[in-house]
Amino acid sequence: LGENLQGQLIELLKSTVRLVLAAKSDIERVIDQLYTPTADLGDALRMFEARLEARKASQSVESQVQTVVDENAPVVKVVNLILEQAVRDRASDVHIEPVEHHVRIRVRTDGALHQVMTLPAPMGPSLISRIKVMSDMNIVEKRKPQDGQMAVEVAGRELDVRVSTTPTVFGEKCVMRLLDKSRALIELSALGMPADTYARYYDLVKSPYGMVICAGPTGSGKTTTLYATLAAVVDDAINVVTVEDPVEYVFPSISQIQINEAAGLTFANGLRAILRQDPDSILVGEIRDIETARIAVQAALTGHFVMSSLHATDATSALHRFLDMGIESFLIASSLLGVVGQRLIRRVCKHCMEASTLTAEERSFYERAGGSVDKTTFVRGAGCNFCGHTGYFDRIGIYEVLAITDEMKELIVANAPHAELRKLAIDQGMKPLREQAIRLVTDDLTTVSEVLRTVYVL
Repeated sequence: LGENLQGQLIELLKSTVRLVLAAKSDIERVIDQLYTPTADLGDALRMFEARLEARKASQSVESQVQTVVDENAPVVKVVNLILEQAVRDRASDVHIEPVEHHVRIRVRTDGALHQVMTLPAPMGPSLISRIKVMSDMNIVEKRKPQDGQMAVEVAGRELDVRVSTTPTVFGEKCVMRLLDKSRALIELSALGMPADTYARYYDLVKSPYGMVICAGPTGSGKTTTLYATLAAVVDDAINVVTVEDPVEYVFPSISQIQINEAAGLTFANGLRAILRQDPDSILVGEIRDIETARIAVQAALTGHFVMSSLHATDATSALHRFLDMGIESFLIASSLLGVVGQRLIRRVCKHCMEASTLTAEERSFYERAGGSVDKTTFVRGAGCNFCGHTGYFDRIGIYEVLAITDEMKELIVANAPHAELRKLAIDQGMKPLREQAIRLVTDDLTTVSEVLRTVYVL
């Protein structure tokens, strides 16, 4: 077969052919480089420039709409190319940013932004208008921020796209949040928690009532943890109901409610409705306000198991976030079972990993954070085509689990400061995020600079 193929290639190419062995992944990577969606960008830009003068002759709203709804229009093709490139890059967000002389397109992959293309400045308004049309937004209104959403299929993947536009000095900026609805659900045991941390968390989520909170900044994996937790508690013998914005993963056996603020369905009144549906376990996508927080606390106090997420820097900070919202300390102490604080840290790319040493500052931080004083060789990513020359590929979750013990309840009721709460939590067995992150450095999975960027001094 090999000789026959070689002969056919020689005949076809009219040249000498030498067969070599290559890994499938290497071949696919080269194909991706040569046939990226942006390879077709030049044709679309030339077509756009050719039509630009004709567009200037007509400034009517009808003309603008026609320009961005025609599937053969260059701006439509460019938006499609941007989305295709984002999917190829495993991006979570796409930023379309007008700057002084052009439009910059950046995508966020593994938590970091990188530029994928630049476009002519005149194309910016048309791009934003096209995205607004797809998201049922007002294309005429350019002076105010707007929000919208759309469902699209890109490269065989179903995406739920959340769109936000806002005016800037150089024109409207647009950010698209990409939610892959076709992604597989991760099991709780596969999140990557160390055995002792996993055991603490599993004990919390198996309680029949009370509240468990996932805390962290945007993009720290809170939703993934919530869904994994939800999958662990689902049972035919109980009634599980969720209220989410958006519903990112559909469970076939539970009732999931999609928030629709335009129709008056908010987290607060959605949660009120759930409590009349005889629930055993409730997932609230996010606690955003005092009203939702109060209802969630009352649900936990009246025999329901409640899961939710909260924007906070670490597990103990989540307790003060509740206090800042106006929830009484005794209610927090009575309703809360525990908090898991988390981050996602970039993993050093296996394809370009190389030995490295630390700077004096990094070495000092590493040892102060509990790193091994005997370790002298570390790793870093040199940057390659596989990782997009970032030196990192994929991310690893790190977690700290705060269990609300009787001693912790006393401190909460006494409105103890954050440092005192955190010290007690660590004394009672919580492994802090920084310790988990330093372990990844010791195991040659990430770098000290990445730990400083993601966790810093927690």
